[in-house]
Amino acid sequence: MSEEINKSVNEIDFSNFDDALQEEKEEQIRNANYEKDKTLPPDPDCLLEVRHIKKYFTLKKTLLGKPITELRAVDDVSFKVYPGETLGIVGESGCGKTTMGRTILKLYDPTSGQIFFEGNDIANYTSKEMRPLRTKMQIIFQDPYSSLPPRQTVGDILSEPVKVHNIVPKEKTKEYVLNLMDQCGLRDYYYERYPHEFSGGQRQRICIARALSVNPKFVVCDEPVSALDVSIQAQIINLLKKLQKERQLTYLFISHDLSVVKYISDKICVMYLGNMVEYGKNEDIFRNPLHPYTISLFSAVPNPDPNKKSKRIILKGDIPSQVNPPKGCKFSTRCPNCMEICKHIAPEYKEIEKDHIVACHLFDDVNKQDEK
Repeated sequence: MSEEINKSVNEIDFSNFDDALQEEKEEQIRNANYEKDKTLPPDPDCLLEVRHIKKYFTLKKTLLGKPITELRAVDDVSFKVYPGETLGIVGESGCGKTTMGRTILKLYDPTSGQIFFEGNDIANYTSKEMRPLRTKMQIIFQDPYSSLPPRQTVGDILSEPVKVHNIVPKEKTKEYVLNLMDQCGLRDYYYERYPHEFSGGQRQRICIARALSVNPKFVVCDEPVSALDVSIQAQIINLLKKLQKERQLTYLFISHDLSVVKYISDKICVMYLGNMVEYGKNEDIFRNPLHPYTISLFSAVPNPDPNKKSKRIILKGDIPSQVNPPKGCKFSTRCPNCMEICKHIAPEYKEIEKDHIVACHLFDDVNKQDEK
């Protein structure tokens, strides 16, 4: 099948191909799709629905303020998250995972796109409009060492958001915080201690307790276990799963550790250079990875069985710059299955099986055969 597809798409002559014109056409198509989807109502069953979200950072401007050079951290990403689900976001460092999580929470203002939370488009909300939503949307930061204020005790750290948002009456704040600490595996005598007195795992439990102190519905977990030892990682992941079940939480779980994502996620989104390259259910992605980048990521996961040898796919070269990404498919400079079409035309999203979407030219003819 792979050889037939390669033969079919390589029949196109790219000797005099105009890359600039093609790029302009692709941008027009993306804009047309955005305008079309903008008129559609949000999915009433979704807690979070992201449509064509973009986040560009301007590096250089003209005297009049017009952007000349932009870093495309997140470039036209769409997905849905239903209540009680965990969506895992995976990819190499620098692919836009954290930026997307922060943009969804409006810690960064999106360049364009729609962010529906509980049916309301919050993409253009001001800080004042976002304030009531801060109790519903929270984040657990990656580094438990730098994300906690060193001059506040654990009690002060956890009490502050409770008091600011009036979660409980003032006289019941300490009782509420001590109960929260107990749910997160923290002893009551930690209440008067400072962050520097704790280990990494204990600090991360404090960060989790702080995020949950305002009773959120949606939590962005930004690589919450990457700075911890493996044994502590398991404890934190089990704690997150326990709290999700008890509190009916919805997670956006960002990680580059596929074994962790497999354990905790219901659906998986694979990102590369700001784009989503594959999306699907956990079992479908791990059973049948389609995109060459996803396959290469999976090949890097160590196999615990010493009798089984896994074939490691080593990608050549470094990740291209997001300021000046490659033409066509952004993965074309490192892809082991790269064809000529990949260097000139960006692939479209195709649903290969139910709810399993991929952006790759290897599957161009598969869709054509299905249409016939």
